[in-house]
Amino acid sequence: MGKAKVKRASTSIDMTAMCDVSFLLLTFFVLTATARQPETLTVDTAPSYSQAKLPDANLAIITVGDEGKVFFSMSDQNVRVETLRSMGSIYGIEFTPEEQTQFQGMEDFGVPIRNMKELLKMDPATRATVQKGIPVDSTTNLTNELSSWVKQARLSSAKILKNRAIELGKDPDDIDLLTVAIKADANEKFPSLNLIIETLRNQKQNKFSFVTGLKSADQ
Repeated sequence: MGKAKVKRASTSIDMTAMCDVSFLLLTFFVLTATARQPETLTVDTAPSYSQAKLPDANLAIITVGDEGKVFFSMSDQNVRVETLRSMGSIYGIEFTPEEQTQFQGMEDFGVPIRNMKELLKMDPATRATVQKGIPVDSTTNLTNELSSWVKQARLSSAKILKNRAIELGKDPDDIDLLTVAIKADANEKFPSLNLIIETLRNQKQNKFSFVTGLKSADQ
């Protein structure tokens, strides 16, 4: 007696629904993504064999180039706003909610704090032409505005991360401190760079990184 053959089930899968979902997700990410603005001060960093990478979050970068111009950037938008508020309190400047929103979207900046309101009114293309650098000197006074920016960014980052840890039921003292890095043009003179290093040391920020380019094997 012959055996009855079992009909093999088809292994083909209709992918139409999955393709539709993938397309919807792609559309969502494209529409909600924010294009990263180019750096205002472009520098040609010195080459290095080091392949250590900086963190994407909780990072502040001091950029120096073009004969001593100093710019500052913060990766976290919430830290940017909190830092701006603190700087306003220190230097007696009140920033409106609209100005805070404008500042939140800025990748970097390089103006004295007294000129910040004027800068925030400009369109991005105009901003790039008027920024002459953040004031920096060898003191810990308010004249050294870079020192104030770095200090307030560190405090703001710690405040935000501690509050976030408390909300999640975690230890608020077990947080990562803000990473500070220096990005200097390879042709920048040492006195300009030394002012930045001394500024960090004066507030006991002895641990910082240098942003470099990757050196090829034949260099």
